[in-house]
Amino acid sequence: MTSAWLVASADVDQGSTLEVRCVGAAARAVTDRGPALVADGVAGKISRRDPGLWGEAARAESEIRLAWVDLAVNSRPLVERIQRLRAELASESIDRVVLCGMGGSSLAPEVITRTADVPLVVLDGTDPAQVRAAVQEQLARTVVVVSSKSGSTVETDSQRRAFEAAFSEAGIDPLRRIVVVTDPGSPLEKASLEAGYRAVFTADPQVGGRFSALSAFGLVPSGLAGADVGRLLDEARAAMGPLSADTADNPGLVLGAALGGTAPLRDKLIFVDEGSGIVGFADWAEQLIAESTGKNSTGLLPVVVSGPAAPEVRSPGDDALLVRLVPSGVEPAAGEGGSAVAVSGPLGAQLLLWEYATAVSGRLLGISPFDQPDVESAKKAARSLLDARPEPVPAHLVDGPVEIRATEGLLDGVTDLPGAVAALGKQVGPTGYLAVMAYLDRLGDADLAEVRDPLAARVQRPVTFGWGPRFLHSTGQYHKGGPAVGVYLQITGGTGEDLAVPERPFTFGQLIAAQAAGDAQVLADLGRPVLRLHLTDRAAGLALLREVLGA
Repeated sequence: MTSAWLVASADVDQGSTLEVRCVGAAARAVTDRGPALVADGVAGKISRRDPGLWGEAARAESEIRLAWVDLAVNSRPLVERIQRLRAELASESIDRVVLCGMGGSSLAPEVITRTADVPLVVLDGTDPAQVRAAVQEQLARTVVVVSSKSGSTVETDSQRRAFEAAFSEAGIDPLRRIVVVTDPGSPLEKASLEAGYRAVFTADPQVGGRFSALSAFGLVPSGLAGADVGRLLDEARAAMGPLSADTADNPGLVLGAALGGTAPLRDKLIFVDEGSGIVGFADWAEQLIAESTGKNSTGLLPVVVSGPAAPEVRSPGDDALLVRLVPSGVEPAAGEGGSAVAVSGPLGAQLLLWEYATAVSGRLLGISPFDQPDVESAKKAARSLLDARPEPVPAHLVDGPVEIRATEGLLDGVTDLPGAVAALGKQVGPTGYLAVMAYLDRLGDADLAEVRDPLAARVQRPVTFGWGPRFLHSTGQYHKGGPAVGVYLQITGGTGEDLAVPERPFTFGQLIAAQAAGDAQVLADLGRPVLRLHLTDRAAGLALLREVLGA
């Protein structure tokens, strides 16, 4: 059975079109929920920063988190300053840009620069090998952008310290090679101005990290790397009018209704890129949606897949919605009895579109899209483990280079690694999902991500793959605050040669170990099944793990 798409589109920058198409349950959600959104003036109220849209309990947070709606205009003065600094750096033969940041501070610049095909080194991990590779390469040509709203993010602070030490050891003045992006009045701004770093950019403090793509957090590293951030703002500004209109064809209302208004709720969003030309967009959307909606035992879980052949695309399931990222100007094939959303448009316009849609989805789900109550739990657990440094919990099983640990009862009757993986897979229920959480080097160990598709085929349920600690600022909120239907496979590895964090009583190896253990502890305390695999020999362990998991 073939169904026609429900279409909402708006002309934006220089003849480009921002378009959302819906079919099946997504189209029914728009038909059922859209009229009330229009009648309630939701789009206009978002654009006017009305904090009452998400209920009284959310009002206080919403009052200080809605400035993102005007960033396309208010960020314009940044462009000239960024361009001037880029020219200064180029005149000194400094053309390698490294970004130290987590969550929204890194994911937006990554998609902006990859789409623009300009080089940016994103350091959003704490694995010693990953940090060492970033710190040791081409220092003479390197400028480091340190992005943190407060400066208290332990990952970013540790990375900054490593770069400062490396610059000093190489005879390079670190003050001339560090650029800071932070909130005005933050401890990081104060310390940076006192230290005399090369440049300090401040962002609007009434913008949360995951909504900050069009703020200094997204623009400064992207512009220094060579992306045309002025054009990005033009694209977003052209979308402001259509997205603030209280009309049935507003793409933001349509997408928000399709994502958050299905009944029963299709809470697994299967993201597949079908040649959109926007590189890595699903990773940015994953963080925006999961951290914004995954709370109060509800939410939307983005599942980023490798392509149209992924198991979840071929057989999405009744609780899944296929989200197709498609090229502009190309009409997607008609829906074939399934439920899907197809989205196209220029990057700047889509950044604003998805932020509006996420805010609309939050209203339909009955949650505040602007807080992240469960993110801090893993941070506290990690800090506690760093301070106390308890002895490692003995492994329940050892299979060659893999130590196996698990929550109580999971390994009953299990004697080896294949049995442990099979036991975890049996815990995935008919509405559940499996999350792979790899606290490793996401660049050096990137091939491990190939286990996602075989695991999805094995458990016949959605599988997410996240690199730790990066995902803690993304799907980590959903794993702890969303529906209690997930099961978790955590993978850690021996660090080999560790790396000190200058002027701190811990190493990067100890930091990532504490982050992994703290995350697992919080999930276990919530009653979630967790299988922990530690690779004592990383190379041999990865080879065995890929074999067992089917990659």
